[in-house]
Amino acid sequence: MCGRSTAAEKAVAMALSGVRVLELAGLAPAPLCGMILADFGAQVVRVDRLSSAASLHGDVQARGKRSLALDLKRPQGTAALRRLCGRADVLIEPFRHGVMEKLGLGPEVLLRENPRLIYARLTGFGQTGKYAKSAGHDINYLALSGVLSKLGRKNENPYAPANLLADFAGGGVMCALGIVTALFERARSGRGQVIDASMVEGVAYLSSFLWKSQSLGLWSQPRGENLLDSGAPFYEIYRTSDGKFMAVGAIEPKFYSQLIKGLGLNLDELPAQMSISNWPGMKKKFASVFAQKTQAEWCSIFDSTDACVTPVLSFDDVASHQHNKERSSFIKNDQGEISPRPAPVLSRTPAVPSSKRDPFIGEHTEEILLEYGFTKQEIAKLHSDKAIEFKNLKANL
Repeated sequence: MCGRSTAAEKAVAMALSGVRVLELAGLAPAPLCGMILADFGAQVVRVDRLSSAASLHGDVQARGKRSLALDLKRPQGTAALRRLCGRADVLIEPFRHGVMEKLGLGPEVLLRENPRLIYARLTGFGQTGKYAKSAGHDINYLALSGVLSKLGRKNENPYAPANLLADFAGGGVMCALGIVTALFERARSGRGQVIDASMVEGVAYLSSFLWKSQSLGLWSQPRGENLLDSGAPFYEIYRTSDGKFMAVGAIEPKFYSQLIKGLGLNLDELPAQMSISNWPGMKKKFASVFAQKTQAEWCSIFDSTDACVTPVLSFDDVASHQHNKERSSFIKNDQGEISPRPAPVLSRTPAVPSSKRDPFIGEHTEEILLEYGFTKQEIAKLHSDKAIEFKNLKANL
């Protein structure tokens, strides 16, 4: 009980305390969205399929959530979810277009019964358009947004990075932003609304700088030959003598001069910084210099400067780096697993992420249903109908 009291006290201090969220279990983007809301104090319930039908892709972003196992293929299960939505503030729905409507759980139904509900629909292609019912993944959304065409090195195919951009930034984070924005508006109007969060549009919006800066000449060269896409020698990654790497971002002349000084080179003996024709040769020169010292040695040279040179840290090293340690940028849960601290940091109502293990499927089914107004008899009937599942069936049910 002490642990629960402490968690409750912490939740009161958080920005989203008291917000009830139902997250329909899905792949990576929706779980991130739910975890962000949970980290900042929302009461997030992950509505899982029964364990026998659960996806092989485990939710590794379940921090601070509870699990309710519900079979939406049974009418009793859909009826239960509909009733849950009547008391919820937010529903996060990650299915392809039309799935919820077939279940009788579309927004027109749920918002009629609960006009305050924020119905967040997070999909790759959005709720309308040619691809609305099509399957896809991060690489496809990135491609359709136009962003993928800008990623990659000179004379190589476009390069899709790890699925961070469309899935997580354009999907999970943008959806969370939409939810918080809709909750803010609801405080004035008292009305919920539907959020159509498309990962294609989310990552395109994320790339607004690329669109807005085209007239500045930043992208006038082919892919991989521009200032910020690995074309410039002073915005590049270099290998050190111990097989590690240093990241260089010395764009401004005053920073560039400190880079040159740190490398032990003479600025007067080098081509002009913005002489594009000399960039390939300068890259080779910088690479040969960086290869002469270890990462630690370069850190000792550049850490106290404004040369914009930093070590490329591995996951093994990042939490122990002095800067990150001083800010407590990484946290450890009860199982000893390290992960990033929620961001941004709020001065008065900061996120206090749960340190407990992730929930098992159906672990909190009974307590959640009781909280949402179901009687023990109704819960027993749902269980006998095989519409729900929970880990330990209590004797009195």
